[in-house]
Formats: sequence, structure tokens, C-alpha cells
Amino acid sequence: MQIKETANEGLKRAYAVTIPAKDIDERVGSEVKKIAPQVRMPGFRPGKVPANLVRKMHGEQLHAQAVNDMIRESVDKVMADNKLRPAMQPKVEFGEGYEEGKDAELTVELEILPEIEAPEIKDLELERLTVPVKDEAVDEAVQRIADQNKSYKDAAKTKKAGEGDQLIIDFVGRVDGTEFEGGKAENTPLVIGSGQFIPGFEEQLTGVKTGDEKTITVTFPDDYPAEHLAGKEAEFDVTVQRVKVATETKVDDEFAKNLGLDSIDKLKELVRGQLEQETSGLTRTQMKRQLLDKLAAGHDFAVPQGMVDAEFDQIWAQLQQEAAQSEDPEAMLKEIEDEKDDYRKIAERRVRLGLLLSEIGQANGVEVNANEMQMLIQQAAQQYRAEDRERFMEYVRTEPMAAAQLRAPLYEDKVVDFLFDKAEITDREVTREELEAAIEAEDTTEEKPKKKAAAKKKAPAKKAAAKKDDAKSDEKSADKKPAAKKAPAKKAAAKKTDDKKPAAKKAPARKAADKKPAAKKAPAKKAAAKK
Repeated sequence: MQIKETANEGLKRAYAVTIPAKDIDERVGSEVKKIAPQVRMPGFRPGKVPANLVRKMHGEQLHAQAVNDMIRESVDKVMADNKLRPAMQPKVEFGEGYEEGKDAELTVELEILPEIEAPEIKDLELERLTVPVKDEAVDEAVQRIADQNKSYKDAAKTKKAGEGDQLIIDFVGRVDGTEFEGGKAENTPLVIGSGQFIPGFEEQLTGVKTGDEKTITVTFPDDYPAEHLAGKEAEFDVTVQRVKVATETKVDDEFAKNLGLDSIDKLKELVRGQLEQETSGLTRTQMKRQLLDKLAAGHDFAVPQGMVDAEFDQIWAQLQQEAAQSEDPEAMLKEIEDEKDDYRKIAERRVRLGLLLSEIGQANGVEVNANEMQMLIQQAAQQYRAEDRERFMEYVRTEPMAAAQLRAPLYEDKVVDFLFDKAEITDREVTREELEAAIEAEDTTEEKPKKKAAAKKKAPAKKAAAKKDDAKSDEKSADKKPAAKKAPAKKAAAKKTDDKKPAAKKAPARKAADKKPAAKKAPAKKAAAKK
């Protein structure tokens, strides 16, 4: 086997490899001898088929396998002989026009990981912003839970429904005089002013009384998920079974017991723990931001372009998806296109920080142990159907890159925790608003894209009878609520909270392995014009 270096520039390497025809033929002959005892052929005793006949029968298959095996061995030899640490999978091209009996020629191109000096961490200083959870915050959170769990009682039959009242209704919907699938329901609760139904539906029921029958006309939004209903005018025949009014919810032991807890003190204890957990998470985010900024400011080494391209592709795909879901896709696409170079810089920063954290971790013995890895695999397997979980777990155990993708986020967190332990930390008490502002602040020396306002998204899938999601679009992030949280609205990938996140790296080989969680679907809603 002959190996010749053909390119050596920066982190790029290329090699020309020649595998002599003689070596290939010898490998095929060796394989023929291995399988000959198992070959059966009429006229010959088992195991006595001549080698030349075995070769004639299976030669083409054996030759192809031999060439493939020797190509893999050649690539491994290139890596070992030149002590290369590939950043990503090498690109291997087999020479065109190859025929059996000729030398096999191939080229191997790759980028190597840069040599990085693990930084000194003895003088690392960080500020930790802490938010004490006060009794007033706990009481407000408990009251929000009470507001979300209102009880209703039947009103007098003469009561006219107004804002905040609950109706129990039956309805039948028609488009062009024809009932549509999912447009019919009975005993459906609807709170006037909740925004649960499409625009115009609730407003037309204001003032109805128990026993009233009313036909209302509404128009489905143009972006309604059921395409055959989007933009269509519909009539709904509505029967009001009952009008109900909200009752005062007393925050006491009885209320807590209705939620499955022993007492109101137990509820407050639970709420306090959730609030402390939330603020602790924000504090960690703020400290990690500081840490990564300090590391980024002190290191500027070349990074493999292939890793940057892969990271940029992930950022760009996310941006395009969010732009497509915005109210003005064309404007959003133009905006991100104008800042494309900035996003590439973000990708480069992520890769550089990921490599740096990996180097720090390896230099200081940080690792993900076997038990932790097994837990990661089991957790990831839960997203698959029961019959597919074992197959997934086996795949991860045998596929290094799949294992690296699972390991990477935990490994990064463990390196960050190691650096926190080594840092000199100064605590400062702040309000939650001040902590969130510190996280949002653009105070690094790195050139970054301008911060955008979050793109307004299309309304989520509607509920029965043209219901829409009752979560308010302008509501603050629901992580402040201790009960039934919703995911905070995602901002564009260019947002600075994102541009500081390093690309997660495989611990031992330090390959790119930044795996993002799949976007969760909204819970399935009841039928009624959702088709």
C-alpha cells in the first residue's frame, strides 16, 4: 500500500492512496480458502470443491468485499501513520474506471482538529446573580393557580351571559349549507372573553340566556389548519344549555386538597420549590453566559470549516423554519438573509467554544461514566414506541456518532460545572427582572447580529367549533407559573441567548455532535372543524 500526502494547508489534509492489485488478489485468495470448506457443488464432496471453481462462483462478490475492506484499512492507516485527529468523517473517493486486476487508487480528504492549549483557569472570576424567592411571589403564584382553577355555578335562567361567564352549549356547524366533519359537539364549555373560539363566535353569544337558540355566522381565519375550512364563512346553530357564573376560589386547605395536596402550606412549599428551581436555572444560564464570553474573548484559533458549515446549516434551517411561521415570511427571510454573515460567525464561535470546552474537559479528566451514559440512552429511547426502543438502544451502543450526540450536552454541562467549581464566584442579589435583563444584555466584545424581536407566529391549531389556543400571545413566559406550564415562545436562532451556546462536542474525539431536541407538538385538541 502506498500513501502520498497531496495537500497540507491549515487544517486541511489530502492523501493519494494506491492499493496494489497483487495485495487485492491475495486478499481474495485468502477469502476463497476461508469459504471453500462450506461451499457445496454437485459432483464434489462437501469441502472438496476446487478453489478455482469457488473463485469462479463467488469471485466477484469476494473481490468487491476485499476492495471495500482494504479501503477502510487504508483510511485507518492514513490516520494512524500521520497521527491525525479528524474533525469529521474523512471524504474518500475511489478512482473512476477501476477494473479487477488493476491497482486501486483513492483519495482521502479531511480536516483535522486544531491543537489547542488548555487555558489556565486558576484566575477565573465570575459573578453569580441570585434571586431570593419572597413570600409575596409565592402568594402571587398560588393566586394564579387559583385563577386558573375557577369553579362555576349555574346562574339564574334570566341571567344574560357576559364577560367571564361560562356557557354550556351544543352546536352544529355548516359551510355552504352542509355540515362538516368535526363541526358538531354537545355540552361544550365556553367562557365568554377567553378567546377559545375563532373571532366573532364568542362575541355573538354575549347576552344569551339559558335555553336560547341562536344561529351565528363566522369566518374561519385564512391560516386555519384545516385547509378546506380556511377563509370559509360558516354558520353555527347554537343551543345554550346553561349559563354559569364564576364562584370565588378561596385559597385554603380545601383548595389545596382539591389539587391533591394535604394543605395550603404544602401547596406553598411546592410552589416555592418550583420558583427557586426556575430562578436557579436562570442564574446558571447567566453564569454560563459569562463563562463562555470569557473563554471566547481569550481564544481565537482556526476551526475546521466543515464543522462550521454543519453548525451554520443547523442555525439556518431553524431560522428559515421560524421565518416561514412568522406573520410576514418574506420580510423575515430578507432580514435573516441580510445578516447571513453574522450567523456564520455565530456558528464559528459555537464550534470554537465546543472544541475549547472539550479540551478543558479532557485535560482535567472530566468524563461521562457508563451509568450516566446508560441513563441517557434509556431516556432517549422513551420517545420511541415500545417495540422500537431496544433496537434504538442497540443502535446507540454500536454507533459512535449516535452515542456522541447523546453524550455531548451532558459532557458540556459537566465541563461547565467543573469550571464553576474552580472559579472565584461573587454573589449579588437581584430581582428576577434584573437577572433576565442580564441574560439578555449584549455586553460581549464579539461582533454579533442585532437582536431581533421575536417573530410573531401563526396561531396554533384550533379547538372544537373553530376554537383557538387560549394562551395569550403577549403573555409573559409561562416559566413564572407554578402550574401547568406552557413552553415559552421561541425567538429567532440569531437571538443572543443562542449565539453563546457552543456546538456540543463528542468527548473523546471532539467531533461535532450538537443534537437539538425535536420540537414538541401541542397536545391534541378536541375535534370540531380541525380536520
